[in-house]
Amino acid sequence: MKKKKSPRMSDLVADEKLREQFKEALYSGKPLLGEEGGIFTDLLQSFVNASLEGELDHHLSEDKGGNRRNGHTSKTVKSQAGNLSIKTPRDRNSDFEPVLIEKRKKELNGGLEQSILALYAQGNSNEDIHRMLKKMYGVDYPRTSITAVTERVWPKINEWQQRSLQSCYAILYLDGIYFKVKEDGKFQDMTVYSVYGVDVEGNRDCLGIYLQRRECAPEWKLVLEDLKRRGVQDILFACIDGLPGFKNVINEVFEQTIVQRCIVHKIRNSIRYASDKEVKKICKDLRAVYSSANSQQAELALIEFETKWGAQGERIAKLWRKDWDDLMQFMDYSQPLRRMIYTTNPVENLHRIIRKITKSKGAWTSKNALIKQIYMALMQNEKSWKRSAHGWKSIQQELELKFGERFSKWINN
Repeated sequence: MKKKKSPRMSDLVADEKLREQFKEALYSGKPLLGEEGGIFTDLLQSFVNASLEGELDHHLSEDKGGNRRNGHTSKTVKSQAGNLSIKTPRDRNSDFEPVLIEKRKKELNGGLEQSILALYAQGNSNEDIHRMLKKMYGVDYPRTSITAVTERVWPKINEWQQRSLQSCYAILYLDGIYFKVKEDGKFQDMTVYSVYGVDVEGNRDCLGIYLQRRECAPEWKLVLEDLKRRGVQDILFACIDGLPGFKNVINEVFEQTIVQRCIVHKIRNSIRYASDKEVKKICKDLRAVYSSANSQQAELALIEFETKWGAQGERIAKLWRKDWDDLMQFMDYSQPLRRMIYTTNPVENLHRIIRKITKSKGAWTSKNALIKQIYMALMQNEKSWKRSAHGWKSIQQELELKFGERFSKWINN
């Protein structure tokens, strides 16, 4: 097979004068893109203008009524290579509609809009984006236009928040994350309620984010009722922290759901008053409790822990016994399933993704600004949290044995 000849500069740029200008700029070491104006700007500008001329040539060739050229309209168009001076050709009948850059459009191919959305999703403010666009592309993009671009995601946010859900979820992780938001002229703490689930096929998904002034059981009930409205009929396991009344409202909305208290939260509460010297030893001894073969052995391990640690052990054992039944729910299942339901860590991992993006901001100017930022951060990092659960087939078989038709009727055969 004959080897294809590599293109030469003359093949790529037909105009000799422009070709020489481009080569001179390229070999002089000038920036390709940037605030000072990159070497590709003139080349791109020429290509765009030539393309528009070609569009009109084609339009006139299709018109058999004697239509002809009628001058040009000049305008400045923003692009990722900088500002371009565009001359759109006109026709006498005024029915030529350019495709590359439409008549009232001020941007080439929407590339800047995608850059703006990507930068915003990474936690940059409008001022940051304005400065970065100017530095990277040499484009002085108005801050009001940046706001307008990010505001266009609201239909997607509303669609995502109102979308229909699966009929059954094997596991839901429910937790809140706190932010400061300006409301009524002052900044105050608000809670984003996060719902992260695993469906019967083992697919993980964030089912929704809800913003409320404070985290409490009645507000969680509203969230759960919204899940029901969106199609959820059953939840096998709900993994939660120690919020008072949380279990009760879950079972009000989903009567059969098994509520598992987070072991990790309980450990954190247990070591709250322990000295740094004691923390590692206490955690090691508590591990013998929650890693026991069953709840009976776990209770024996707790007695042994209590005896070993004296007054400190009595205080911690009292904390565990108060919520013992809810803490020990996971003991009735195999190790793979235990690892999935004993903690709310999966939703906390989701929160870490959000925190990574939002940590540079101390507060938000409005509720909408916060929700928009969180949504875009989640969508930007979707691959990190929207994936299949590891080893789900064996867990699926166990759930089918334990829950029978209540679980199996939702599986796609």
